[in-house]
Amino acid sequence: MKGMTEHSHTHDYLPAAGRDAYLPFYDLLTKALGAGKIHRKLIDQARPQPGQRVLEIGCGTGNLTVRMARARPGVEVIGTDPDPLALARAEKKGSAARFERAYAQELPYPDASFDRVLSALMLHHLDEDTKAATLAEVARVLRPGGTFHLADFTGEIHGMHGLLARRMQKQGHIADGIPDLLSAAGLKDAEVSVEQTRIMGGVAYYRATRPE
Repeated sequence: MKGMTEHSHTHDYLPAAGRDAYLPFYDLLTKALGAGKIHRKLIDQARPQPGQRVLEIGCGTGNLTVRMARARPGVEVIGTDPDPLALARAEKKGSAARFERAYAQELPYPDASFDRVLSALMLHHLDEDTKAATLAEVARVLRPGGTFHLADFTGEIHGMHGLLARRMQKQGHIADGIPDLLSAAGLKDAEVSVEQTRIMGGVAYYRATRPE
């Protein structure tokens, strides 16, 4: 197995929608949950410049990757995911982005080959060993001075907010200890901000740098 905390009996990865049968509804669901706002914030945070290269790991059906390519012309954008069905949908969205099948903990790219790496609401699905391996790969493929931009759920739930987060917390899918994992991977100066959402609960945004 490739280290996902959830998996289908027919896959060694978690399909983008949890199950292949749910994939046609994935974009509608993520839009309803507010993923677009999270994607916009990650793009604003990353701010790649023309001529730079950006990688998204665990891109699913490619919404963040496509948005990045359209928002930042002149930037080379690649989205990766182990789910070939999700990637097929991503490729139909018509943008300058490129999509390639890859596991986040086994990236098929040379050392120091990207200026930015992005991840949105994916890391919590990985077991602890795979999280560590994934962040080590992120550090490896980043150029010195390059930055990693991550959004994921936190354990913060207030009042009636965070209906999805409550369910995920019960299932053990909240991403805790990320700053320590970033540091262990060699990524420095991690910055964190947290926003509270009605459905997702706390969503944390991380920015960490590969040292020069």
